[in-house]
Amino acid sequence: QVQLVESGGGLVQAGGSLRLSCAGSGRTFSSYAMGWFRQAPGKEREFVAAISWSTSRTFYADSVKGRSTISRDSAKNTVYLQMNSLKPEDTAVYYCAADHSTPTLRAPDYWGQGTQVTVSS
Repeated sequence: QVQLVESGGGLVQAGGSLRLSCAGSGRTFSSYAMGWFRQAPGKEREFVAAISWSTSRTFYADSVKGRSTISRDSAKNTVYLQMNSLKPEDTAVYYCAADHSTPTLRAPDYWGQGTQVTVSS
């Protein structure tokens, strides 16, 4: 059974930092791009960041660029999202995803269950 399990969400004050983790299991993700989406209440799910597994190219949404860093540990089958200078508008459920076809997660094959990030003002 393939699983993506997120962790690291929580409540943080504006200006603070969080590091999200996504651990994959049930298969190797060596040929998958992995990354993050988020969905705020009443809004559509949106792309946040992605990292290609083979070349480590990274991609970011404009809304988080310069404040976030995505990285991966291939030995642990894990991807991370370090988020700094958090804003209340970053409040959302953050979902991990894995995509075998595209480096920017246009057609994810697998999704995690999500982890809540709440940024208080």
